Amino acid sequence: MVSNKLVVLGGGESGLGAAILGKSKGFDVFLSDRGRLHDQYRKELIERGISFEEEQHTESVILDANVVVKSPGIPDTVPLILALVEKGIPVISEIEFAAQYTDAKLIAITGSNGKTTTTLLTYHLLKDAGFNVGLAGNIGDSFAWQVAEKAFDYYVLEISSFQLDNIISFKPDVAVLLNITPDHLDRYGYSFQNYTDSKFNIIKNQTAENHFIYFDDSEVIKTELEKRDVLSKKLGISIDHSVENGIFLEENQLRSNFDKSGFSQDFDKLPIKGPHNAINAMAAILVAQIVGITEDKIKEGLLSFQNAPHRLEKVEVINGVTYINDSKATNVDSVFYALGSFSEPVVLIAGGVDKGNEYGQIEELVRKKVKGLIILSVKYEKLRDYFADIVPQIYITQDVEDAVKQAKKWSEPGDVVLLSPACASFDLFKNYEDRGDQFKVAVRNLA
Repeated sequence: MVSNKLVVLGGGESGLGAAILGKSKGFDVFLSDRGRLHDQYRKELIERGISFEEEQHTESVILDANVVVKSPGIPDTVPLILALVEKGIPVISEIEFAAQYTDAKLIAITGSNGKTTTTLLTYHLLKDAGFNVGLAGNIGDSFAWQVAEKAFDYYVLEISSFQLDNIISFKPDVAVLLNITPDHLDRYGYSFQNYTDSKFNIIKNQTAENHFIYFDDSEVIKTELEKRDVLSKKLGISIDHSVENGIFLEENQLRSNFDKSGFSQDFDKLPIKGPHNAINAMAAILVAQIVGITEDKIKEGLLSFQNAPHRLEKVEVINGVTYINDSKATNVDSVFYALGSFSEPVVLIAGGVDKGNEYGQIEELVRKKVKGLIILSVKYEKLRDYFADIVPQIYITQDVEDAVKQAKKWSEPGDVVLLSPACASFDLFKNYEDRGDQFKVAVRNLA
């Protein structure tokens, strides 16, 4: 009897989904997690008769697999993954695995910043226009779980570099690359080229029938495109010049010439603000045009969109001071766009787990706009030392409530208190959502 053993490493949302899909496709499934499983996930596995282990990896069982679906949180460099590769056992992502079992049109969105907003907006435009569409990847429910139990015609997928590292044949019908700036360099041997190559995996299997939407203002992307033989139809996005085939910002109008459409939308009227959101909106508009949504429905969807929390989210205005939660800003590029969204003086709250950050990108904006820097972090030295001679005052704390109280002391009516950390959250918080939620509670306690 031919073995058909699927091992799933990691028992989070994506791992559970992969296990459920594998079971439905006749695999002998074994899920292994070095940590403790969420109670609900453990219950699902038991009820479905899926074998699993937690708080350990039994290598003899794992190395007997025919294929392994790996959690994106597990680096390719850990000994267990290296042992699998040495044995010639395919190690793939949940995205790769699930895509093999659906005929739905796939819209895949990646970039160092803006992925979540663009994914949510794209999904909203399709859903609002009546499309039978699923939302998955880094957001929403597991892609694999949805493929196992639902029948969507389209999927909008937020895709990280970690997921793109482990694809083989994944081929999105529409790929979106919003930007590439230094991020997660600790995962890529501190090589920006390695990280860039990972992002470009999103188009490596595309053919002439597919579309590739990219940010034409990015020198990194343009340089990489010159080095690569891109087969898909290319559509550019720009906020500073017109493009021959794509969409651009001109006199505050989002103007698309895709398929000679002549589409135009006043950006000021949209509920999302700032130059980074102009990029996100233009990407979503192009996707909507590609799949055939009418101009009227696109405009209707743009105006009714509500962004997710933790992305330049207005929390409160207290004594004339506006408090903004941008906890999702886990890299320097995100902070660059956040600071660029405000003309008012800013008290900036930043810090966390540094991922190989280079702060030169925001130095000038910080010098011009930031009246005080509050470092919310265990390891604060790098941020403190870089900005010591750039901002008038620096305060260091490991308590979010203390950070907010200090921001109140420094701020005056008309100022903005901005939580935009430029770092991961894991030193003091469970995740960026936890960081943002605690910030919002602390702000509301001021009122």
